[in-house]
Amino acid sequence: MLLLELLFFLFLILIAAEIFVNALEHLGERLKISEGVTGSLFAAVGTALPETIVPLLAIFGGTQNQQLNEEIGVGAILGAPLMLSTLSLFLMTLAVWKHRGSQGHLSPERSGLTRDLNFFLGAFALSCIALFVPHETGGIRAMLAFVMVTIYFFYVLLTIKASASLVKEGHGTEADKPMLLTKLGLKHGWPAIFIQLGLGLGLLVAGAKGFIHGIEQAAPLLGISALLLSLMVVPIATELPEKVNSILWIRKHKDTLAFGNITGAMVFQGTLLPAIGILLTPWAPQKEVLAGVVITLAAATWLRIMLARGQLRVWHLGVNGALYALYLTIALA
Repeated sequence: MLLLELLFFLFLILIAAEIFVNALEHLGERLKISEGVTGSLFAAVGTALPETIVPLLAIFGGTQNQQLNEEIGVGAILGAPLMLSTLSLFLMTLAVWKHRGSQGHLSPERSGLTRDLNFFLGAFALSCIALFVPHETGGIRAMLAFVMVTIYFFYVLLTIKASASLVKEGHGTEADKPMLLTKLGLKHGWPAIFIQLGLGLGLLVAGAKGFIHGIEQAAPLLGISALLLSLMVVPIATELPEKVNSILWIRKHKDTLAFGNITGAMVFQGTLLPAIGILLTPWAPQKEVLAGVVITLAAATWLRIMLARGQLRVWHLGVNGALYALYLTIALA
């Protein structure tokens, strides 16, 4: 029954993300903004909502057990960037490995991807430093959290600022599918877009809430901590929207949207949520947590180095997949 319950809420999350992202694409097309803004901001934030909602609901009262809430919260917060920078990127490139070959080129818009990775690495390094700041020194933690929120604010400004020139260069957003609500007879327009966005968000909240309680019951049955379960299982489940959307986009040769959907979520997940974790949880360097942070930084750094070399190839992201396998080895040892 527990497995069926988790699968049900997982299915609900996936359906909700599809509804939400479909509305976001039409919003981006209607606003005449670039794929960079749609992928790195709209789609990234939209598909990151499951990972975002799970730790927030957990920290602010997911169960009656405060320690369990904090473990689920920290695990989901740090597990998301880990999964995005390793397994998500690997699964995306795996989808085109046969078609493009291991030496095949990946061609996302370079300036946007560079910006995403630079901002993520800068912010997430601060979250690593915060692991070693005692919880009693609230002032230092608050300062680090404020800097991380500010970093995301400037990231949004720069991404939007770059939009106009990218649209002129042919990187404008185009929706592939009709609005889902129009199939039910609703006229396409602003009301339909916002209604569908609200519907998707509501279903995401319901799915994430149910998933939290499923994890609470599953952890003791599996004989592992809620922290480790949250680091490994929650991100796999809640990040399926990013994986699915990016796989679909990269197979259509929409590499900019495919990468932006993941790296934009990395910036979002690597700034705002760790800031909340730093302020409201113990945020200590336990083995599973520290290993996850270090491997996340290594994976993002590897991608940034390969991008700086001028040619991003399919096999490069195989290294990111190997880094995830390394994390599993360390965490489960």
